[in-house]
Amino acid sequence: MNNKVPNLHEAYKGIFRIGAAVSTKTIRSDGDFIAQHYNSITAENQMKFEEIHPEEERYTFEAADEIMDFAMQNGIAVRGHTMVWHNQTSDWIFEDPSGSTASKETVLLRMQEHIRMVAGRYKGRIYAWDVVNEAIEDKADLVMRSTKWLEILGEDYIRHAFEAAHEADPNALLFYNDYNETEPVKRDKIYNLVRSLKEKGAPIHGIGMQGHWNIYGPSLDEIRQAVELYASLDLQLHITELDLSMFQFEDRRTDLLVPTEQMVELQEQRYEDIFRLFKEYRDVITSVTFWGAADNYTWLDNFPVRGRKNWPFLFDADLRPKQAFWRVIKEAK
Repeated sequence: MNNKVPNLHEAYKGIFRIGAAVSTKTIRSDGDFIAQHYNSITAENQMKFEEIHPEEERYTFEAADEIMDFAMQNGIAVRGHTMVWHNQTSDWIFEDPSGSTASKETVLLRMQEHIRMVAGRYKGRIYAWDVVNEAIEDKADLVMRSTKWLEILGEDYIRHAFEAAHEADPNALLFYNDYNETEPVKRDKIYNLVRSLKEKGAPIHGIGMQGHWNIYGPSLDEIRQAVELYASLDLQLHITELDLSMFQFEDRRTDLLVPTEQMVELQEQRYEDIFRLFKEYRDVITSVTFWGAADNYTWLDNFPVRGRKNWPFLFDADLRPKQAFWRVIKEAK
């Protein structure tokens, strides 16, 4: 390991935690690198419902436990992700033995038991949880995303989820997590949802701003407005899934094998500007997590274009710091 490269999380010590999404695969192959630069980790997939609770009577905690062990051995904090989501959720939770839709009472009980089991297992070791993920609809004419959770349990499923998580681990920080969180229509819907949860006395401590952005947008003003609006709820903010794609979402090109100089320069400038803004709000932003650790692995290599290489992070595919890394380090000082 090149000791001349400063540790990213050390540079931001006393400002906010610096995290990365990991898997058992990446901690096995890149564990030393991850431990050097990140003092918080999130399981990218291996704590999601279908991964650890594939059947009603069966939990498969092996992968999640391996990630927890890696964190404990390296003195790394862990953000839990995620308890209630419309994706990657086992079908059985919504079905009765005949394959029909299960009753409201049954689904609620199963959700609560799942949360209690998972949060209880890692009680005192996971400092924050994304309790409910992506419950708000992107389209302007709907507020809540249409999911089986909503269809069977109604809007109160969100409050019930937070209550179950708090009961299982009273000291964990509990977050509502979503994407497109800076887009004004969705931003306001997220704000209203969280405000209503607070008004109902739900144990919610923060909003997770995913931060799946790109080198062209959202603008710094849009990010700032979202941060200020959410912070007005007197909650912590975590940037939970940060990556700066080299492509706009609508750009489906597949012929680019390396980013252009202009793309690289745009990304460097964006990272510098964004971290300057995060630092400005360090009193409310207490953690910044990248959705990956380096360009050797990112979900963006398969989304929205399958098999197209993306380069969204501060470290290249060989785990070497890019120029963007040095600009983010400089910003810490």
